Amino acid sequence: MNASGGAVLPRGVRRTRSWGRLAGLVLIGFGLVLVLYWASDFVGAGIRERADEARWAQLLGGGQRPGDAAALAQPVDGIDFRLQVPRLGYSAIVREGVGLDVLAIGPGRYPTTSWPGQQGNVGVAAHNVNWIKFGDLRPGDQLVLETRYGTYRYRMTGSRIVTPDDTSVLRSQPDRQLTLTTCWPLWAGQFATRRLAVFAASSG
Repeated sequence: MNASGGAVLPRGVRRTRSWGRLAGLVLIGFGLVLVLYWASDFVGAGIRERADEARWAQLLGGGQRPGDAAALAQPVDGIDFRLQVPRLGYSAIVREGVGLDVLAIGPGRYPTTSWPGQQGNVGVAAHNVNWIKFGDLRPGDQLVLETRYGTYRYRMTGSRIVTPDDTSVLRSQPDRQLTLTTCWPLWAGQFATRRLAVFAASSG
């Protein structure tokens, strides 16, 4: 007991509580740093998305040029085309490549796959946070690829859950196909361990 009648905790207990408070403060500080990091990354990605939208509007300012498809099937300032899923109200610019720097902004096209309008498989990837609604896709849904040389429509034919190293879903096809890939489960963020592959066939 101390002079005021209160109990005095043993020194070991006081030390343990002090370390506990310190550990709690460190964890809170670490959490705040993570939140600020992800917030700044999210804001930065939003700024780049708006810049891409503005650039795309400029590129389409003169209208689409179907006769120049061969020459226009290449990225401009890293931008390839626009992906739209009307039923989900989704629209995003697709950039060239699937590196972390590209996917931090939005969807990217696998460089080894075809371009819209060409024979073969157009492969597009994105982080699951960007395609969180894509779990609601169902066969028959329309997917639209808007390019500088034309607009191409596809109908979803199915989907499959695969392992991250399964590249067979991107294999070239004799017909015009579109394949979307993202991490699965969609809600798991960076902790996802599998991949969702969505398949669509050309419909015009």
